[in-house]
Amino acid sequence: MSKPTITVYGAYWCPDCRRSKQFLGEHQIPYNWIDIEEDEDAEQFVIAKNEGKRIIPLILFEDDSFLVEPSNAALAAKLGLKTTATRTHYPFVVVGGGPAGLTAALYAAREGIDTLVIERAALGGQAAGTEKLDNMPGFPDGVPGIEFAERLRRQAERFGVEFLQAQDVIGLHCKDNYHVVRTATGDDYSTSSLLIATGSSYRRLNVPGENNYIGAGVHFCATCDGPFYKGKHVAVVGGGNSAAEESLLLTKFADRVTILVRGDHFKASKVIQENVLADPKIEVMWNTEVQGFDGAKSKLNRIKTLNSLSGKESELAVDGAFIFIGLNPNTRFLDGSDIRTDKWGFIITGHDLVHDGDRPDGFGERDPGLLETSIPGVFAAGDVRRGSTKQVASATGEGATAALLVREHLREV
Repeated sequence: MSKPTITVYGAYWCPDCRRSKQFLGEHQIPYNWIDIEEDEDAEQFVIAKNEGKRIIPLILFEDDSFLVEPSNAALAAKLGLKTTATRTHYPFVVVGGGPAGLTAALYAAREGIDTLVIERAALGGQAAGTEKLDNMPGFPDGVPGIEFAERLRRQAERFGVEFLQAQDVIGLHCKDNYHVVRTATGDDYSTSSLLIATGSSYRRLNVPGENNYIGAGVHFCATCDGPFYKGKHVAVVGGGNSAAEESLLLTKFADRVTILVRGDHFKASKVIQENVLADPKIEVMWNTEVQGFDGAKSKLNRIKTLNSLSGKESELAVDGAFIFIGLNPNTRFLDGSDIRTDKWGFIITGHDLVHDGDRPDGFGERDPGLLETSIPGVFAAGDVRRGSTKQVASATGEGATAALLVREHLREV
């Protein structure tokens, strides 16, 4: 894990501090956090830098420069994130810079197709936030997720892929025979072929107190936020592979990890289950449902739980909570478009679009390709696609397949 070279001075009650911390976390940028409400010297430092004013967050960089209450755009510029593309039209645009998107981009660029990748957060997607990928072919000893993501990025850059970072795509529409994506900054990028590889986000519990403590005790990334809980007690909510794997990671920081599982068994793989159950730092509470989060001074300090067998309600004292209960597809930007999704929001592709007889417009003379969406020339790959396996290895495979389909499509337009 990289040593932080950025220090964020703020306070637990400050929404702009939480936003800046969220931005840094999304881009996998390590930082030190200092709460000026608990550190008088830090408070005086902030006041001195602000010429007598107590304005936060103040973000101090390695070269002693600093930003005060920066917007995400200002922070992105300071960090050297490229937020404007060199042109407005590309033969191929990829929305999403995870394993599927990066693989598709490097395959397409290697074929001589000018390619733009638009990504709102860290390149590498959720894979970049995984401590270690143990099941990636070709890595017998496993590979840290952040290293795998960096290798993919460098490989794509070597073939000339252009990256546009820290940019949210907020809409998609078609104009004549072009597909146009719009970013939150109001910029439009047109393309002859588009890949949606926006992945998925961690699902929330939607219980009282959850939103109040996000970033102040409630987290969704152990790699990002685990180091803040050295020597402390944290809870992990969930019973699948992610919950079990992240619990093991958290034992490197926390002295005690309690896993709250709704059912009476794990859904994780056998090997991971064995490792979790054998770890002396980990305790498992079965048949336990989270009813809410509570705390003091805007900091989480306890979780309200319900035992589904006995009906007993209780409270668990913790310093932090990490939630891993599944995924939601990142497809909200497709609202109002002609891209078909299922009831959960995952994108429908290929034969699934026509087998019920409701053939999408534009496919009168042919069926959609394997990864093609309900709009001809728009493809989907990775976690965002219905039927995907939600595994890094398969996401890279889908990305490669999508690039080959794009190559064939571009020959016809």
